[in-house]
Order: sequence, then structure tokens, then C-alpha cells
Amino acid sequence: MRPTVLTVLHRTTYRYSTLVDTAQHLATIRPISTAAQEVLQHAERIEPEPSYLHSRVDTFGNEVVYFALNTPHESLQVTSETTVRLRARWTHFDPEVTEPWENVANMTQYRAGATFVPETEFCFASPYIALHPLFRAYALESFPPGMPVAQGAIDLMHRIHDEFEYLQTTTDFDTQALHAFTLRSGVCQDFAQVMIGCLRSIGIPARYVSGYLRTIPLPGHARLLGADASHAWVSAWCPGTGWIDLDPTNDVLADRDHVTLAYGRDYSDVSLLRGMILGGGAHAVDVSVSVMEL
Repeated sequence: MRPTVLTVLHRTTYRYSTLVDTAQHLATIRPISTAAQEVLQHAERIEPEPSYLHSRVDTFGNEVVYFALNTPHESLQVTSETTVRLRARWTHFDPEVTEPWENVANMTQYRAGATFVPETEFCFASPYIALHPLFRAYALESFPPGMPVAQGAIDLMHRIHDEFEYLQTTTDFDTQALHAFTLRSGVCQDFAQVMIGCLRSIGIPARYVSGYLRTIPLPGHARLLGADASHAWVSAWCPGTGWIDLDPTNDVLADRDHVTLAYGRDYSDVSLLRGMILGGGAHAVDVSVSVMEL
């Protein structure tokens, strides 16, 4: 199967009601290269031009851009354009032959003298995702004794997609996963964080993936939800196979329609733009995303 080449154009514009005197921001706008994704080209533009700009790689392997604006401004626009080559991931993948989920959960438990498993860091609670008995009970319906971990994760994805309603009006960017779980509704961020909470609550490492969806559906396929904005999905750890990416919003394994931007514990680690400003008053934000195949 030939690789797919996609170009992503993402523009975020903030307009302030009064002048911002000074600002400092962190931006996660540079997609990462993975075994299935090769970044061919990336360019970015920040207006007004920053007084200072620096980048670093964070603890999760993402390249984060720090920039400062030390002159008064009434708007901020961040534009990034990236071209990636995506390879098919699941051609030879058989979820039924992955490790039993109990074995995976046991690997992440602390034992004196045992070898540390790095993926364990994605088993703990994070700012937006609690470990909770409600998550555990819901997850165990997909993980009976001996269930292969990938097969159980895929079943959990199916259930969240079927039982939760995609609604843009019930949650906000800082909604806790447990609240979205009780609502049984939300957007892609909520679907992903609920699924992560369920997996972590039974000891399965799971991380949050931010990225994009291609905006034009393949022939014969329905339009994917979330295609007009940043998207989010889940990466679950399967020993021997590696991380598998699951999109509960669209009930698919993330493949050549999904462009990976960054990994984190939850949305708070990988939000596109965050920081502090002095002044500005109220603000309006406009986000536009276009994903096209070359």
C-alpha cells in the first residue's frame, strides 16, 4: 500500500478588546516524526513577530516553541504548515494475539527490584483525567479475564463511540474526563480522555494524542467528525506490538487520515497555545484547519 502525503494548514487568531502590553506563550505546533509518520516539511509564522523565540523537546518527545511578545499588540496569529508522509499501520496487525490485559496491568505494578517499565508513567492520574471506580467498572465490561489487550481496547472504543453523543455545547476545553463520562457527551477531546481514564483505571498505559484529520473523505466513506479543527485520540500500550492509536470519536484505528501532532498525559500537556498575557481584556479566537492530500 502506497504512503499517503498530506499537507496541514492550521491558523489560530486571537483578537483582543484592548491592547496586550506583553505576552509569553508556549506553542505545540510542530508535528513529530514516528515510525508511521515522516515530517517532510514544516514552516510556521507568528504575527506580530516575537521578541524572543526558542524551542525545546519536552518530556514526551514533543517539540515545544516558547515565544515572547514585548511590544503592545491587539491581535496574535499563529500559522503552521506541515507536509507529512503517512504509512499504513495495521496491515498485519491482529488484536486477538496481543498480550492478555491482566499481564499488561501486572507489568505496570511496582515491585521491589523489578525492571522499570517506562510506559508506566501513562498509568497515573493527570490534571484532566482521574482514576475512578466508575471508569474501572465501565472498562471491565470490555476486559473480561484473559481478553487480549488490543481486542479489549478496540471493544472499549466501539462502546464509547456508540454510547456517547458528539456534542460541541456540553463541555469546554478544561472539562474533566469524569464529568464528560457522566454526561455521556462531548467532543473528540472528551471521548479520548474518557477512554484514557477507563484504560488507566484498570492498569493499562494510555496517552493522549493531539493531531488532525484529513478534511476530505475517501471515496465511499462518510465525513469524519472533528475534521475542521484539531483532533484528539488515544494511544494504548500493547507489549510486543507497541502503542496502538484508537479514535473513539470515529470508531477507527488511527491510520492514514490521522496526522499526529503531539503526545501527552491529557489535553493540558499538548494544548496548541497557552501562556500568560498582561492586558488584552476580552478576546475572540478563530481557528481554521485544512488537511489536503498531495
